[in-house]
Amino acid sequence: MLFSSFQFAVFFLITTGLTYAIPHRCRWMMLLAASYYFYACWKPEYIFLLMGSTLVNYILGLRMSAVSDKPGRKKYLRAGIIFNIGMLFFFKYFNFFSRSTTELMKAFNILCDVPLFHMLLPVGISFYTFQAIGYIADVYNGNVQAERHLGFFALFTAFWPQLLAGPINRAKLLMPQLREYHPFDYRKMTDGLRLMLWGLVKKIVIADHLAVYVNRVYNHVGDHQGIPLMIATLFYTIQIYCDFSGYTDMARGGAQVMGIDLMENFRHPYFSKSLREFWQRWHISLSTWFRDYLYIPLGGNRAAKCRWYLNLFITFLLSGFWHGANWTFVIWGALHGGMLILENATNHFQERLANRLFPGRGSRLNHAFQVAVTMIMVSFAWLFFRANSVGDAFTIIRNMFLIDMAEFGLKQAGISVVGVHTFVFLIVMILLLFLVEARERSGWIHEQVGRLSLPARWTIYTVAVWAVFISNVFGVKQEFIYFQF
Repeated sequence: MLFSSFQFAVFFLITTGLTYAIPHRCRWMMLLAASYYFYACWKPEYIFLLMGSTLVNYILGLRMSAVSDKPGRKKYLRAGIIFNIGMLFFFKYFNFFSRSTTELMKAFNILCDVPLFHMLLPVGISFYTFQAIGYIADVYNGNVQAERHLGFFALFTAFWPQLLAGPINRAKLLMPQLREYHPFDYRKMTDGLRLMLWGLVKKIVIADHLAVYVNRVYNHVGDHQGIPLMIATLFYTIQIYCDFSGYTDMARGGAQVMGIDLMENFRHPYFSKSLREFWQRWHISLSTWFRDYLYIPLGGNRAAKCRWYLNLFITFLLSGFWHGANWTFVIWGALHGGMLILENATNHFQERLANRLFPGRGSRLNHAFQVAVTMIMVSFAWLFFRANSVGDAFTIIRNMFLIDMAEFGLKQAGISVVGVHTFVFLIVMILLLFLVEARERSGWIHEQVGRLSLPARWTIYTVAVWAVFISNVFGVKQEFIYFQF
């Protein structure tokens, strides 16, 4: 059930109506039933996997809370980590390790056929297992009390807006809100609906149209060289942001309509002046999860410099691996870890270089230079994230700078991939996105629109809804990118 589908619109209207129509004491039951139905629409069998995960983590939390000292609680923490990581490994990574082992044995002329399990990846498993691990760790550290009501804990795990692709919420933020009484709030409802509409625009009008260009190039990398590869890489940089942040906007907006605030997940990441700042603005719920539950326990930056760099590299390597069972994701994570280490090691040099390039020009050009350099590094890493294989990724890198100026035309310029009119439309959409993002420095765009006059507001709503409708009916529908994780 995609957020952009008619089925979801019906589901959302019924769920929201029931949220405010039924008594507060029964609300959690309705939301839990709605969340399980929402998940069952993808593959009903995996409901039992979600229920099993919920029950095990609920029991472990209770057992842990019954022990007062940390050493006594540690066995339950270990059991929770082993269970959740084990479940994630079996469903998401078992075949990856099987294939990798078989290929490695073949390289040494050893015949070894490791069995494979042919099954669909349970949608959202990476998100709800990490949310469960965070809950177990928070109970262990005493940051939250174990939830004693199984129904509320099940709702915390399965709450439909954030179930499939996050944000990965903390029990301390979400659990109390699920218990609280939320009366109908007109302003909160309209803010939520505007946020959902902006999310739909980013996903359907921008990301899905960019995907057409990106797919035509990245699925046939041998047929392209030079500028089309550069454009496709840049377009994917924008596509994945609009796709994922669009989902987050719709999830947060849908929850807000029901009176619940989910964790912010994006904060204009492509305006970052450094990779460190980028990761403070991109997929915030995941980056802070790795920071709190992996990077800091490893020692963070409180250790010697070599150990600090190792902690940083391990964190990003595992972050890449979390995204998918493919070497392209591992390389993507390793690249970010390596580039962050390099950035930290050359911090002073970068500042001196920027000041030499723009002496006496004030901070704006310096700022723009740093943003551009960060964007280039991030886009280069996204190349591996999107490539269908490691071989394709290196083919793209090898061919990206092969430009035949003697036969330069629409094909060499990358325009003929989708045609002139579509290409111009994509450029206009990207410029619109960055104008909105720049405007949001003084406040979120959906909140700014809410302060406009009635005619101006409804003109924007009409144009946005019409653009979504036309794109949804006549465009190529693309599943949310992060559903595969």
